Amino acid sequence: MRFTAVTLFPELVQAACGFGIMGRALARGLWALDVVNPRDFAHDAHRTVDDRPYGGGPGMVMMAPPLAAAIAAAREGQRRAGCASVRVVHLTPAGVPLTHVRVAAMAAGLDAGYVLLAGRYEGVDERLVAREIDEEIAIGDFVVSGGELPALMLMDAVVRLLPGATNEPASVEQESFADGLLDTPHFTRPEVWQGEAVPEVLLSGNHAAIARWRRMQALGRTKARRPDLFAAVELSAEDRRLLAEYGQCETAQAPRGARDGGDAQRRGDADDKAGTTSATPTSLPRTSERKEQA
Repeated sequence: MRFTAVTLFPELVQAACGFGIMGRALARGLWALDVVNPRDFAHDAHRTVDDRPYGGGPGMVMMAPPLAAAIAAAREGQRRAGCASVRVVHLTPAGVPLTHVRVAAMAAGLDAGYVLLAGRYEGVDERLVAREIDEEIAIGDFVVSGGELPALMLMDAVVRLLPGATNEPASVEQESFADGLLDTPHFTRPEVWQGEAVPEVLLSGNHAAIARWRRMQALGRTKARRPDLFAAVELSAEDRRLLAEYGQCETAQAPRGARDGGDAQRRGDADDKAGTTSATPTSLPRTSERKEQA
């Protein structure tokens, strides 16, 4: 697996890839990283890679000639490195949203190469996109200053699925989206923190009961928070029973937003009785209460 980032800030990408799972997997030789700077392919003294947009408007647009040369160099480098296939990916808000399914498909190609174009400014000349780009990917429905961070997120998502990248392979098999659902809540020591105890089932040692509780939480969370994901889930009869049970629970394992809303409502009721209003919808003590506690 080899990634080549085409970026105006190669040091940013190289530095970020040296940490955590990506850094360890890189050191183990599970994947390789190259960087190509389009400025190295500009032909003027100022190493210009952008210009004003035709038709007017704010900002600048990245020019096609230096980008095309940079992508060609990146492709050639990957071929020389032995990549069986090379795809050029443009990170852009106009792309197809990245999903776990797409990430897993990319990770399955262990001998594949990916050239990641990290754009800047207002965007990239569309003629370059039409001629050189195989795939456009969006990380989410928001805009950041450049494609470097989205490219790093894509690389991290793919690398952590490579065999040997994580010390515990089961950890990537049981997390959010792996089975179409959000992940279950997690707890660790201390057993009681600020009056909230770890759910008793997780302390029981009953692995079947724990698995059942976790499935219930994943189903309930996904239905409440990501109905778009939940719509694609094929529910078994047991899943339906778990969802019904989840809806009846009034415990600390209910979704955080629902608990906060309930706290806010109770405070509002108490304030109404006292002839005041509450302006802080949070479960933390208000400023005056914190002072009294101190």
